[in-house]
Amino acid sequence: MKLRSKIFTVMSSITVFLAVMCISGFCYCTNINFGKGATVDGSVINIGAQEGWCNPNIKVVPGQTFEKGAMAPVYMNKFYEGAPLSGETPVIKVGEIPQVEKTYTYFHSAFPFMNEHQVFISDELLWGRPELENPNGIMDTDQLMVFALQRAKTAREAIMVAGKLAEEYGYSSNYGGPEAWSVTDPNEAWWFEIFGGGADWYPGCGRPGAVWVAQRVPDDHVSFNVNRSRIGEINLEDKDNFMGSPNVYTLAEEMGWWDPKSGEPFIWYEVYADGRSLIGSNPDPEIELREWRIVSLVAPSMNPDPTQKRWPFSIKPDKKLSVQDIMAIQKDYYEGTEFDLTKGPLAGPWGSPDRFAMEAVHRPLSHWSTTYHLLTQARSWLPDPIGGLMWFGWDKAATSVQMPIYCGITELPASFDNQSRDVFQRDSAFWAFNFVSNWANLNYKYMLRDIVEAREYLMNDMFAFQPAIEAIALELYEKNPDLARRFLTDYSVNTANKVVDYWWGLADRLIAKYVDGSAVGEPSPVYPDSWQEAEKEFREGKK
Repeated sequence: MKLRSKIFTVMSSITVFLAVMCISGFCYCTNINFGKGATVDGSVINIGAQEGWCNPNIKVVPGQTFEKGAMAPVYMNKFYEGAPLSGETPVIKVGEIPQVEKTYTYFHSAFPFMNEHQVFISDELLWGRPELENPNGIMDTDQLMVFALQRAKTAREAIMVAGKLAEEYGYSSNYGGPEAWSVTDPNEAWWFEIFGGGADWYPGCGRPGAVWVAQRVPDDHVSFNVNRSRIGEINLEDKDNFMGSPNVYTLAEEMGWWDPKSGEPFIWYEVYADGRSLIGSNPDPEIELREWRIVSLVAPSMNPDPTQKRWPFSIKPDKKLSVQDIMAIQKDYYEGTEFDLTKGPLAGPWGSPDRFAMEAVHRPLSHWSTTYHLLTQARSWLPDPIGGLMWFGWDKAATSVQMPIYCGITELPASFDNQSRDVFQRDSAFWAFNFVSNWANLNYKYMLRDIVEAREYLMNDMFAFQPAIEAIALELYEKNPDLARRFLTDYSVNTANKVVDYWWGLADRLIAKYVDGSAVGEPSPVYPDSWQEAEKEFREGKK
């Protein structure tokens, strides 16, 4: 009983902490899936970002082989592993489940995102009906991600692993509510949405400890989630495109949220999320504008209306999109629209798009609170160690660089681990990019030119080398897969180290160049006429 009391005391503290973070605008995220028929090279692509206070540490967890009868520990709050909160690490063992014979290598972070078989996961917080919250479940979203990546070779398998474990052991809404996951592999992109099984669920009660559904993205479509349930009308008889828990319909009927005799269609996001966004709003302009922006960027021919309340589950883009096209979407601040965040009084004299009072403005796709962002490619024509590629970037995309990390590698740079959010560290990759992003706000318009120039220099090299690197890796793989993994590990680690070192150098150059309001070697920045006029009016009004 003491352990159980401690567990739920910690859970309550974490839930309150995260609720405050979400209310203040930190916990919003953006995820977009691109089917293989929607991309230039046939990759299945996902882009996502972990925004807000997020554990910045990333490590490779090798796969293992276990003896029959072995048990796997279940932890709560693995989100904080290696990143203590208030001096303590609130990672608590809450149970055990039967271990599988073999687990796969996966990449662990605040929210684990990739395994050795080109299975990628990225998550979104959602709003759900309070009646679904369950205090007795032991599977929170982090732990489910770990098990899914350790035990699955495909997106479908990952969804089934997570869904079945949540049904059996209970889903814990430990991050303030239910979740949506993007789950991709070399052939398919899926959305998986999961809610708790209800306050009266307990182990052994004979009912599922979660309710969940998953829908496949059509191959030639783009689909997105920006913190509200997006799966609509479902058909669990269509096994090619849907999966779900056995209680999808029955639980809704028992709770009085849907009447099968009414003749009304079963709309998942209405039944289980009441159509609401992360903060419980319906409508929610914060959500709707981000959705509109995605549509306007990938399918401008639709002439999308920024006031539209709901979009289809997926849309067909106007053209097939390249990796570079999709990276540009990640950097967006509504530039060139009436919502352009580089314009207006809150942008200051130097056009900063960052807004630290989120209730006052619209949230962009590239947000200042981002801990890390990623673009994942799953490629069916290459062996898994080479085909799975994550372009990983620290902090927000607009002021960052994305580095290639192959899913077959066996280690990461030392600067990717043992990082603190509370102490500024020169040996930390996270802090290099976070510092440049924050420093740029002193004179965004001018410093952004230096940042973009540095990024293009690095990215152009990485894209130029990629075909040769993968050709060599493929040749090595055909001789000995371990040689290919070693080669890609060396390349990924060395490239990341080069990028991080270069970015620290950029930080030093920005400090020296833009000292005391100047721009050394260039004409000094001058306040815009509008700001000078406003200052003049202010001074005259004081007389």
